[in-house]
Amino acid sequence: MRGPHNIFRLIRTGATLERTGAMSIVLRALSAPRPLRIIARLLCWPIKWFGLRGDESMPAVTRALSALGPAYIKFGQVLSTRPDLVGEELSNQLRVLQDRLPPFSIEEAKNTFFNETGLLADETFDEFSEAIAAASIAQVHKVRVRETQEELAVKVLRPGIEKAFRKDVDAFYLLAGLVDFFAPFARRLRPVEVIEHFEGIVLSELDLRLESSSASKFKDTTKADDGFNVPLVNWKLSGKRVMTMSWVEGIPIGDIKSLENSGHDKIILGERVLQLFLNHALRDGYFHGDMHQGNLKVTSDGEIIAYDFGIMGYIDEYTRRVYAEILYGFIKRDYKRVAEVHFEAGYVPMDRDVEDFTNALRAVGEPIFGMDAANISMGKLLTYLFEVTERFGMETRTELILLQRTMVVVEGVARSLNPTINIWKTAQPIVESYIRKSIGPKAIFKDIADTAKVISRFGPRLPNLVENILINHSKKEEKKATGLTKLSYLSVAIVSAFLGALAANLLFNF
Repeated sequence: MRGPHNIFRLIRTGATLERTGAMSIVLRALSAPRPLRIIARLLCWPIKWFGLRGDESMPAVTRALSALGPAYIKFGQVLSTRPDLVGEELSNQLRVLQDRLPPFSIEEAKNTFFNETGLLADETFDEFSEAIAAASIAQVHKVRVRETQEELAVKVLRPGIEKAFRKDVDAFYLLAGLVDFFAPFARRLRPVEVIEHFEGIVLSELDLRLESSSASKFKDTTKADDGFNVPLVNWKLSGKRVMTMSWVEGIPIGDIKSLENSGHDKIILGERVLQLFLNHALRDGYFHGDMHQGNLKVTSDGEIIAYDFGIMGYIDEYTRRVYAEILYGFIKRDYKRVAEVHFEAGYVPMDRDVEDFTNALRAVGEPIFGMDAANISMGKLLTYLFEVTERFGMETRTELILLQRTMVVVEGVARSLNPTINIWKTAQPIVESYIRKSIGPKAIFKDIADTAKVISRFGPRLPNLVENILINHSKKEEKKATGLTKLSYLSVAIVSAFLGALAANLLFNF
């Protein structure tokens, strides 16, 4: 429940931030005025003994959030995907935030499994291992099915995690309201909206049926990808607080030494990671939003396996086309076309000057393309691009921010495997292929056919629609003549659109 009682939690939060040395870093990232920084430090310093000590081996911010508990850890991980809000420096610190927590007992895990599936774990499985991974929200066990001897991974939510998160989220809402009221400098960050965004992500992760659905969809969209796989969801053994998937053995992609000892080609793996991500983002419009080393493994035959589907990104087809044209324009160094795409898409207000925007884009692209191949970064390009577009009045687009953040992470994975990888050369065939398929003549006919199908669904209703329009216009006596004129044009337009779309559909199918 939101309210003043949450002030106690906020006091502990402030004391912990001060005790760990994170307070000054956070205030600087929020661009807080110097007087406010001094006041905050003076208020929190006397009570810092009340704060949690945390792991002193960690950086200040990650130390503080880890000490404060699961909700704060998850909040930090979500903020790491939003450098537009917290700045690049703090975002990078939060990106490496680890959520390894002490596991809860096997008995509690088995009880949760029974409550969700109605099956006794000891009767269903021959083996039920200790927790092999324990995170802020859930932990994972390896099991062996008695009937089939199939090995599975069972993910179980922590007991009472929903209630614990609710308490902390309520405190976050109180803090966001206070910031919005007392700190005008921070309103640009839209604190209440940020908490709403965080709450939405957490609520989806607290219902493992939704994560199971995301995993299932991701497997369907990527089933034709060579060298990539997603574990299969076992729906019969899954529920709201339990998710069961096939078990796949593999080497963590961050374990470079083990990959080398196993004979895997790191150069090929680095290129594959990058190209897979671009295919998922452009081709499918559905991509893994947290593709760091901890969520990727490599099987004995070189196949990349993805895990943890709590954060998934979605981009509609129109936005994908715009994004691909922007990337392709930068690849070809056609900055004028990149500028035109931004204006055509409505990303930049029409009252801004195209030539000024083109020059600003050139200032973004040229320094990057002047670098060594090893230093050319698509993630950096997108970061600089968003900074420029913001100056020209472009509103923040959350889906593109997540794409940019994930691109940075994927680049990091690719470079850990192959430090000399040319990101743009690797990306070019994927982008060009998508451009040909989505913007060429075939795509135009497909768009026409899709439009025809939509209109044809309303075909039986067209007479009634026209009749209703006639009746409504006839009631407007004072504008009768004008209304009838507009109506006639509208009727002709509707009929013409329907007939044209029908003809296009027939042509396409023919």
